[in-house]
Amino acid sequence: MFTRKAKEKKIKTPRFQTFRDAYAVTKQVKPWIGIALVAIFLVTLSIGIGIGISVDHPVYVGFIFTPLSFLMTLLFFTRVAGRAAYSSIEGQIGAGASVLMAIRKGWTTTPAVAVSRNQDMVHRSVGRAGIVLTGEGSPNTLRQLMQDEHKKTERFAPGVPVIEVIVGDGEGQISLRKLQKHLQKQPKKLTAHQMREVRARLKAVGGLSMPIPKGPMPTRAPKIR
Repeated sequence: MFTRKAKEKKIKTPRFQTFRDAYAVTKQVKPWIGIALVAIFLVTLSIGIGIGISVDHPVYVGFIFTPLSFLMTLLFFTRVAGRAAYSSIEGQIGAGASVLMAIRKGWTTTPAVAVSRNQDMVHRSVGRAGIVLTGEGSPNTLRQLMQDEHKKTERFAPGVPVIEVIVGDGEGQISLRKLQKHLQKQPKKLTAHQMREVRARLKAVGGLSMPIPKGPMPTRAPKIR
């Protein structure tokens, strides 16, 4: 019995810590989040009690609406926390890499396989869609860096589709908030076996062509399963 309790504690602690960290990040960007969560819970519960009074069963209906109030509060928090997480890393060096590496299934990302003196970066992701080169930085100076990495990638993985993506809000660019979904929507062109072969081949290529610019990469980004 003691062992079982110890295991349950190990499982519950990270979940609570994840929620606490998400709340801390969200509160930095949205200071009103605490009041909003309490308000949503109370409003939802009040609606339930009001319905209960109208049918002459306020306690029963209120009891039913209690978990619903928690659910509505959690859904709202999840939505706001996701937006806050993106806002907290936008504009930071390596923000795109943080978002790409947060994809849990189907993609493997090697951050900063190419870096320029101007702190432009190219990240390489491998999935069933092929190879995706994601660039961060000034579009003018980033173009040559992307072209060089594209040629290098084709040399080491001939015949494999190579897709170029530039992070930004300009025309033809993909915003940081839509980056994960953009990769997930790419059509699958490789089998699982071919994808593993490409990953193994590129693993031998290595990553950086230059040192990573000073300053830590952001680590918090919304995750998708």
